[in-house]
Amino acid sequence: MPGKILIIGASGQIGTELSLKLREIHGNERVIASDIREGKDELMNSGPFEVADATNAQQIGEIVEKHAISEVYLMAAMLSATAEKAPMKAWHLNMESLFNVLNLARDKKIAKIFWPSSIAVFGPTTPKEGTPQNTIMEPSTVYGISKQTGERWCEYFHRIYGVDVRSIRYPGIISYRTLPGGGTTDYAIEIFHEAVKNGSYTSFLSEDTSLPMMYMEDAIKATIDIMEAPSEKIKIRSAYNLSAMSFTPKELAEEIKKKLPEFKINYNPDFRQRIADSWPSSIDDSQAREDWGWNPDFDIEALTTAMLEGMKEQLQK
Repeated sequence: MPGKILIIGASGQIGTELSLKLREIHGNERVIASDIREGKDELMNSGPFEVADATNAQQIGEIVEKHAISEVYLMAAMLSATAEKAPMKAWHLNMESLFNVLNLARDKKIAKIFWPSSIAVFGPTTPKEGTPQNTIMEPSTVYGISKQTGERWCEYFHRIYGVDVRSIRYPGIISYRTLPGGGTTDYAIEIFHEAVKNGSYTSFLSEDTSLPMMYMEDAIKATIDIMEAPSEKIKIRSAYNLSAMSFTPKELAEEIKKKLPEFKINYNPDFRQRIADSWPSSIDDSQAREDWGWNPDFDIEALTTAMLEGMKEQLQK
């Protein structure tokens, strides 16, 4: 039987839902969730959980040995908007956690790694429309700098040590199940909470700011699909471009109004506008589609329906 799976950063926005999905696929006892703090009851009650600091190599190594881990999903990170407020802390978390798992794979303690990159690797000099897989990357945020650096290290560890590391550049991820985690695209989650609860929302991005977005189910699917793909199909060992849709706050608000006609939106851009302006408006992910068959299930209409229905269900509990 293959070894077990470890998710580091399992209490976070993506980590929670990824852990639950992997437990559904592989069985609860084969998927070890881990974070510096405990997570939601659903996560804690569904399988093993280890409290650990992702930057502590000894703690992570002990968990790997204790549970005979063969695959690691490293989801721990400080996201874009939060990282701008604590640059050195963000750099330490985002980089040390990656080195810890890369070194474990180099030393043959684990067999396979998933590490998420982000559209934050791109910057103001990157082509904004249909951003290519290989292009100018001059990130202007701490988060983006750490992710671009991480991509280079992943590629290096694969080339020099043969480490089987796989990565995708997440766009904005939207989910009703977990609260926003300090990202620049989080308006697209907050807007649904406020639409259902209060009927109005004030966006921290301007109405015409177009950004690549993805529903959480598609993000989880892509993450598992790239890890399950045969190694020879993974031709990029830095990170793959990934996309599902692009829209502006105004376009999303108009979609919500089709379901909630009384909904109102206002705009009061803050420091996150500068971050958003440095990112692509749309992404070319043809390489992921060609290499390992990526294909999203959700467009803006399906996303809006799923988010509003999910939010209403949560409020009724």
